[in-house]
Amino acid sequence: MSVLSGSSILITGGTGSFGKAFLRHVLDELDPRRVVVFSRDELKQYEVRNMFGNDPRLRWFIGDIRDRHRLHRAMHGIDYVVHAAALKQVDTAEYNPWEFVQTNIVGSQNVIETAIDAGVKKVVALSTDKASSPINLYGATKLTADKLFITGNHYAAAYPTRFAVVRYGNVMGSRGSVIPFFRKLAEAGESLPITDLRCTRFFITLPQAVDFVVDSFEMMQGGELYVPRIPSMKITDLAQAIAPGAAMHDAGLRPGEKLHEEMISPEEGRRALRIGDRYVLQPDLASWGYQPPADGVPVPEGFAYRSDLNDQWFTREEIAKIIETEL
Repeated sequence: MSVLSGSSILITGGTGSFGKAFLRHVLDELDPRRVVVFSRDELKQYEVRNMFGNDPRLRWFIGDIRDRHRLHRAMHGIDYVVHAAALKQVDTAEYNPWEFVQTNIVGSQNVIETAIDAGVKKVVALSTDKASSPINLYGATKLTADKLFITGNHYAAAYPTRFAVVRYGNVMGSRGSVIPFFRKLAEAGESLPITDLRCTRFFITLPQAVDFVVDSFEMMQGGELYVPRIPSMKITDLAQAIAPGAAMHDAGLRPGEKLHEEMISPEEGRRALRIGDRYVLQPDLASWGYQPPADGVPVPEGFAYRSDLNDQWFTREEIAKIIETEL
């Protein structure tokens, strides 16, 4: 029995790739009392509403997380919140920095304050590998949001609300995934552009991401930043798994893009524990009474979690099987 079973849940950005997978899992497996889908695009809400056949447990709120008053209304009677809303495109952020600040930072603070005011029990915010040692504006806004959510536990110390963060890498099959792009080029017989032939990335499937978030609600006290232990892959192996024998060319790294992705920096590693299938970064300060998990094992001195230093790797055959069976 999950803590989410029989509860009222709100998901911001609920019409995105993660949101749709999360809704399907929760409705099919956890039987919530109601789920509020909060997003700003009425077309996407219409499309997702049709996908779920007007399930009576679903509620649909048009709104923007920049609008604190609308969030306050949507959170009435909510027990748990998944915060998935964000602006995410790296190159778009470089041209529109203030828009990303308003959504990813100011919007996150709005979620924090309205959750406390509404008496929400737990909030899990979705982060990204770009937030670790950020070199682009998107990553910097998400790192700031991560810190806001962890610090939110100080504000909520005298209240029931607790906050945690989940940080994971690229999601196979998500709307922004490179997989459909490579497929389209391969079908046209074109060469596949690889940002750098040496590139490595973390990858997680949508069902794995959903399970990880749901499990985080079960585990969290408040103040944790959870990172899944997931395999890395070479981008060249991904390309060849999608289109065996296809030509590839080095397109060069785009502005703000890393050769290898990182989910835990060496500085963050000093606060990291390993627990089963995940790492947890503990809060620096914990005035709300956080206690280190009894089953947590400290990571080695100098630990960093980077896609090129990983101890787990997808083979080309494993990638092809995932693409064939899950995407």
